[in-house]
Amino acid sequence: MDTYIEKKSGMTVSEIFEKYGENEFRDMEHEACKELAEKSNLIIASGGGAFTFERNVRVFKGKDKIVLLDVPLNIIKYRLRNDKTRPLLQKPDRDKVMKELYEKRLPIYKKAADITVSGKSSPMKTALAVIAAVEKENS
Repeated sequence: MDTYIEKKSGMTVSEIFEKYGENEFRDMEHEACKELAEKSNLIIASGGGAFTFERNVRVFKGKDKIVLLDVPLNIIKYRLRNDKTRPLLQKPDRDKVMKELYEKRLPIYKKAADITVSGKSSPMKTALAVIAAVEKENS
């Protein structure tokens, strides 16, 4: 979804945050949710904060399957250890910020999700687990 927003706006997410602020980005994100929800046969990887907003959950709920990739915080920290692109993580106490975001967001994500899949494995194993879970849900 972030790539979609970047292509549409001609700016990176970081540039949008810097130039317009988080609220404007969240409005752009909501528009992206509405546009992408109207398309068929897609897997949409939302940004980390997208489903913390009920308006975005409502766009997808009931017409698409919302899948939570449940990844423990220590694995997320490891995977993002060199990331410089996420504006909310570019803070001096990055570990503290990540822990706060994780603890705040995980219950919201769980509530929004139709399906929860472990995201601890490799991307391929996780993708196959998502496919299997969605097929099971749809059968």
